[in-house]
Amino acid sequence: MITKLTHTTVYVLDQDRAKDFYCNKLGLECRDDARMGDFRWLTVGPKTQPDVRIVLMPIKASPMLKEDHAAALRKLVEAGALGGGVLATDNLRRDYEELKAKGVEFAKPPTEEPYGFAAVFKDDSGNYFSFNEER
Repeated sequence: MITKLTHTTVYVLDQDRAKDFYCNKLGLECRDDARMGDFRWLTVGPKTQPDVRIVLMPIKASPMLKEDHAAALRKLVEAGALGGGVLATDNLRRDYEELKAKGVEFAKPPTEEPYGFAAVFKDDSGNYFSFNEER
């Protein structure tokens, strides 16, 4: 049986820019940055969850992804059609102001929701994330 989630993938347009965004703006730590031939295994994750990795996957043709599919996927990411997930904080208003000052683009400012407070931002590739503070 499945016991936990260890890795999840976020497609990015540029791995260097994505690493800068996730580590230097969001404050996640780089877990892996290894080259295997022309493939780069790049993962980040929250400092408080050392067993969770977000794979920052480039969108390029490979044996698993044909070029026309890669091009379509790039367009979807750039359009913000693919969500990146939900990230949690213990102080949404503080972190919202800090991230805005770092240039993070928010599509929705902190708003009270039935489950707590939420904001929505996007990364440099166009992926949207919900940023939540639970009650």
